[in-house]
Amino acid sequence: MSRTILAPGACIGIVGGGQLGRMSAVAASRLGYKVHILTNTTPSPAAETSAKVTVGSYDDLQTLEAFARSCDVITFEFENISAEGLKHLSSFCPVHPSGHILEISQDRIAEKTSLSSFGLPVAPWCSVAHEDDLHKLKEFGFPCILKTTRFGYDGKGQFRVPDEASFAELLQKASSLPYPLVAERQIDFAREVSVMVARNEAGDIRCFDVAENRHRQGILRVSIVPAQIMPDLAEKAQTLAKTLAEKIGLVGIMGVELFEGRNGELIVNEIAPRPHNSGHWTMNACIIDQFEMHIRAVAGLSLPSTRRHSDSYMHNLIGPDDMAQLDSILSEENTALHLYGKKEVREGRKMGHVNRIFPRGGLPGEMVLATCRPILKD
Repeated sequence: MSRTILAPGACIGIVGGGQLGRMSAVAASRLGYKVHILTNTTPSPAAETSAKVTVGSYDDLQTLEAFARSCDVITFEFENISAEGLKHLSSFCPVHPSGHILEISQDRIAEKTSLSSFGLPVAPWCSVAHEDDLHKLKEFGFPCILKTTRFGYDGKGQFRVPDEASFAELLQKASSLPYPLVAERQIDFAREVSVMVARNEAGDIRCFDVAENRHRQGILRVSIVPAQIMPDLAEKAQTLAKTLAEKIGLVGIMGVELFEGRNGELIVNEIAPRPHNSGHWTMNACIIDQFEMHIRAVAGLSLPSTRRHSDSYMHNLIGPDDMAQLDSILSEENTALHLYGKKEVREGRKMGHVNRIFPRGGLPGEMVLATCRPILKD
């Protein structure tokens, strides 16, 4: 399959002004590209690293057309944008990943339906479109988790229903729930892992090593690489990610989150067709990181090896308590600090991340876990 190669000096448009856009713009500049950001907020982290910024609505057709006409290719850095707006952009300029992929990732029902149609394993689920559908849960069974179908992230928009007593409590506030919802069977899993997979127009595919993710209060706290799983399971996770990238027609990079069940089976949890928080470790443990791989893919360039030269764990810096540790972090050896340029420090807000690097294979996984255990404490 042929591909259109973007020449140095061309302009890459990025929809969204957050930290993923910021780091993508830096990667693009290393390859000689200019970046034009479209954001609906100001100030924005990505504006500080981009050649041009447009502030406007993601669904204003006039704004979108003017933005698209200034770009040679367009991508996006988060999913909470207008899929229709993205499709409108594509009538003036190539958009990668496509609006169709964004629509799938934006809606949990569309996502699970698509994953199942591709033959990929997902947790049992059912739709709860309105209040009258809540009765389905008794037949569906407990424990389960109710999730909003759209705009949920970092644990937001989730309601745990562990048993019939909690279901009875849920019914008391049934009229105020944010329908539509999807109910997912709560999986007894050993760990969550993720794979960053990149694909270009020519169909070349590369996978980064599998990361093991630890959360606190619904927010990703630490990603550990290599994940503490058997090699054959890691290979299976990468194969699932590659299959999904091909089936969905991905051009760009995508995060694929999976659960490892207690019996060693893998279940696809969700997808994110963009750079992903759990791929930040690549910035210091690989020659080519997730952001450059994404830019290469959307620009039609070759995709090189994703070889990891170091072991790593990525630690998100969240809120004022973490930001108070900057001086200590800066004094550490083998540690790379990445701040996002956000002006206001708030509880629960991702302000940056730290990559701690170890010789590959030189530090057993148990020691890495012990090192980051204080970070995971509540």
